[in-house]
Amino acid sequence: MTLYAFYCRDGENGAALREKFLAQHLAHIETAIDKIAVAGPLKQGEDTVGSLLVVKAEDEAAARIILEADPYFDAGVWQSIKVDQFLGVAGDWVGGATWK
Repeated sequence: MTLYAFYCRDGENGAALREKFLAQHLAHIETAIDKIAVAGPLKQGEDTVGSLLVVKAEDEAAARIILEADPYFDAGVWQSIKVDQFLGVAGDWVGGATWK
């Protein structure tokens, strides 16, 4: 499995749309939980400005299917989405330094 990091920034109406679609978004996350390495909101102080999702998938196309099934995607919560393959090599989430 490969990891894909989706960096999603909210648009102008992000806060209102997040509130409106939160229950559906969380239900989607629960159904895809086995394919998500980590996910959560991006914050600036008290304000939510986006989302970070690290998805486990065979390829980027499969990862995008998971992201695009999220109600936040269709609702237009996110103004921009960037994706890159992610390789976790250090930190307590990956058990320290993987090169040792």
